[in-house]
Amino acid sequence: MWLRADPSAAPKAGQSSNGNAEQEEALLEHTDEEEETGEADFVDSVDRRIAVPEEQDNSQEWGDELPPGWFSWQRLWKFTGPGFLMSIAYLDPGNLESDLQAGARTGYTLAWVLMWSTVMGYLLQMLAMKLGVATSMHLAQHCRAHYPPVPRIALWLMAEIAIIGSDIQEVIGSAIALRVLSQGAIPLWAGVLITALDAFLLLLIERFGVRNLEALFGVLIAIMAGSFGIMCSLAGVRALDVAEGLAIPRLPGPALQMAVAIVGAVIMPHNIYLHSALVHSRKIDTTKNSRKKEAIAYFRIESAVALTVSVVINVAVLAVFAKGFYGKGIADIGLENAANYLGNAFGSNVKYIWAVGLLAAGQSSSMTGIYTGQFVMSGFLDLHVSQFARITITRSVAIAPTLVVALLSGGQLDKLNEWLNVLQSIQLPFALIPVLVMTSSAGVMTVTFVNRRLTGLVCWAIAAGIVSINMSLIYSFVQQNLPHDWWILLLVIFGVVMYLLFIIYLTFGPNKSLMHPSHLRKSRSGRRDDHVRDMLLSNRTESGSGV
Repeated sequence: MWLRADPSAAPKAGQSSNGNAEQEEALLEHTDEEEETGEADFVDSVDRRIAVPEEQDNSQEWGDELPPGWFSWQRLWKFTGPGFLMSIAYLDPGNLESDLQAGARTGYTLAWVLMWSTVMGYLLQMLAMKLGVATSMHLAQHCRAHYPPVPRIALWLMAEIAIIGSDIQEVIGSAIALRVLSQGAIPLWAGVLITALDAFLLLLIERFGVRNLEALFGVLIAIMAGSFGIMCSLAGVRALDVAEGLAIPRLPGPALQMAVAIVGAVIMPHNIYLHSALVHSRKIDTTKNSRKKEAIAYFRIESAVALTVSVVINVAVLAVFAKGFYGKGIADIGLENAANYLGNAFGSNVKYIWAVGLLAAGQSSSMTGIYTGQFVMSGFLDLHVSQFARITITRSVAIAPTLVVALLSGGQLDKLNEWLNVLQSIQLPFALIPVLVMTSSAGVMTVTFVNRRLTGLVCWAIAAGIVSINMSLIYSFVQQNLPHDWWILLLVIFGVVMYLLFIIYLTFGPNKSLMHPSHLRKSRSGRRDDHVRDMLLSNRTESGSGV
């Protein structure tokens, strides 16, 4: 499993390393037992983690802090990978849908919203990354350890709904791209089935190791960047117009709902779970705080680069559609008909270039969705299923509604995509609040890695803003799509109240549950997760100012 402890790095019995000897032994005992019982994630059959060895010339001098001149391009390369896999969620077909609609309907006006939404996403992803590095556990595992059964199962269901919703968008995007590239020879329903089946190719690709898998994702990102960059050039997008949209915040009344949709599309709930687990693909000495800080520093740099690339790609899509269609009264533009509009405006070559980029977006995000589902299921339920079973289950659930829409009604896939973006936004607090609670707790992170006050204030403000946005989305949905019967409004009010109460519980409940070992579940090996209790509740005396 990617979080498997390195036996050679564990302290010997009776010794102390950064005051964590008992915690490290508990974690090592747990991971050894997992190996004996065959409880493993999808990379457990072979230890494919990338070792990041210490620098022999200065490893004894580091202590608990990073020394001056710690940065090295060679070591940055060793840590490069998880951030780019994480950034795929910022480039999925759902994001492309919101990009093109924002460009066609509001021009360059909302480019700044796209940029700052990604900045907010970066801050939240850094919390997830830090949680994974500092504790050697990912977010789903922490939720299992901290929450009683009912809220834990509710959180798991919310995460699965978010994953399935994202998977539907990926299937839609890939199916549309296949139809365009085949010049209509592959209808939407056939594209849906093909996209569902090609996910099984991931089983073969993953066998070649983590580095090769990361290289594949890098190639897919490069294809997107190249495709949409060429489109910008052929469309004649002016750099000054793009710069103005990025630099000058403007939010005219008609653009408000579109801005909300962008935020909902950019920040994905399942991606927070994913990033907290992906960082375990790098094997570091977890007994030394300095090595954890080094990993966090390099992951921050890598993630910043990856999300910068994602912003450039998203802004390129927005700019092309702003250049070609803003102010022309095209209200029905979406993924399903975007290729035809592009072909009419800029020539058939642009149409096919767009389809290539869209296919790369759909395929890459589909693969990361499979990984997320595996981590979420094993973390929340202590249930480890094969990749084949996982792909079969998630793809079957995702295909059913998509196939129905593709067969029974034309022009409705874009509407489905829009509401799936809304669904992702509504689900976001159920990943955001837990990661904020965990990283704000010194009992979980130790005082060395707990959030600084400013970090906590900013991230909690983002969380409050997202909840407010969700209230706006729910209001808009009720006003525009539901009959105004009293019983329907009563159901909506009840649902909103329960939604807010659950968010409040997630915010304040875990600290209490941490004090009750009875909330710790039995693992499949038959024993209680006392190692988790010991690791999370033990008296931590490390010094530090947080990161």
